Amino acid sequence: MEPAALERFHSPGKGNGLRSRRRLRPGELLYRDVPFAYVLTKQQLGSVCERCLRRNENLHRCSQCKVAKYCGRSCQKEAWLDHKQECRCLKSIEPNFPPDSVRLAGRIVFKLLRQSVCPSERLYSFSDLQSNTERLSEEMKDGLRHLAQTLQLYLKTEIQDESQLPPAIDFFQIFTKVTCNCFTISNGEMQDVGVGLYPSMSLLNHSCDPNCVIVFEGNQLLLHSVREIQTGEELTISYVESLMPTRERQKQLVRQYCFECDCLLCQNQEKDAEKLAGEDHAWKAVKDAVNEVRYPKSKEEWKHVLARCQNLLSSNEGHLPDTNIYQLKMLDCAMDACINLESWEEALYYGSRTLEPYRLYYPGFHPLRAVQLMRVGKLQYSQGMFPQALETLKQAYNIMKVTHGTDHSLMKVLMEIKEECEAMMRIQ
Repeated sequence: MEPAALERFHSPGKGNGLRSRRRLRPGELLYRDVPFAYVLTKQQLGSVCERCLRRNENLHRCSQCKVAKYCGRSCQKEAWLDHKQECRCLKSIEPNFPPDSVRLAGRIVFKLLRQSVCPSERLYSFSDLQSNTERLSEEMKDGLRHLAQTLQLYLKTEIQDESQLPPAIDFFQIFTKVTCNCFTISNGEMQDVGVGLYPSMSLLNHSCDPNCVIVFEGNQLLLHSVREIQTGEELTISYVESLMPTRERQKQLVRQYCFECDCLLCQNQEKDAEKLAGEDHAWKAVKDAVNEVRYPKSKEEWKHVLARCQNLLSSNEGHLPDTNIYQLKMLDCAMDACINLESWEEALYYGSRTLEPYRLYYPGFHPLRAVQLMRVGKLQYSQGMFPQALETLKQAYNIMKVTHGTDHSLMKVLMEIKEECEAMMRIQ
């Protein structure tokens, strides 16, 4: 679909918005966008290519800063314009490393100084972005001022005097814009790999029950419709994880985006009872444990994570249903650990327990449910459970063709496994 079929408009009570200029079916690709600026997250450094954001065991590092790593020559060459000045900054602060938001802000500053036209500003430019400065809490402003000082130190080798910069480049203002406009870039399996700014897509307003979803292919953002949308209807996405209970969603929306949501789901506190079902003390302990898990780098760390999950899951048996969102996150965590430790059978046990809660919390077409079904289907396939695997993979396919589209690389992987599964069933 051409951007001409989307239009910017004034959304009552919300400011700017995007609406459709024609009737849409579920699964239409409404927009494909490249980032204005983006960075790989600190957690993924060294295991994911800085340019294409694909996982790769054999990355080549930049010979100058020795921090940035790439798939190969072509990715490094394509990344050089964004990395050139940053390279000297990264080198100058060794062995320290900037927070993701500071590294992203640095790239934004260099991009603004280059004054290059960016396709991601087709509908809305960086200078148009809302900053909500007057509505931010004092605590939030203090945090952003601190980041602005960190940015100043980080850029010292390239920008000796901030006052020499054009007035449009204000470090504090850049952070206020990044806070409420940046997107978390996820890979095919919906794991966070980067942070990016896509100004045109910042026009999309929030709904806890949105009619569109965003997925990524490398650093490209893809916007798909997930239900029928009428001509003139506003396009919405969810700014927060819909698994969160109403109070938590509201808290995050106020803190980061400076507004309260008054949608029907929030008014009715939809599914909050199920999300926090079970004994309070039990889920609070699980919540703390889930929040403590950092992305493990080694087999040993994964073993430690799995032991912690096993311990909590067995001690909470009968006290917490799998629909409790913290119990669900713990099951996900145990499944991830088992996959990384190649304990396929146990991974399938935990994965299977997540399917019903996922169906409850991600109804309709949701990319997270599609990916979860695909992962469980792959595990069933690995255990020789071909009829069950095929059924699970078909469910994943029906959702993914809407959320990702048939051309997405993840969809191609899903098709291959599905075909292998069908071939195995013919043999049996």
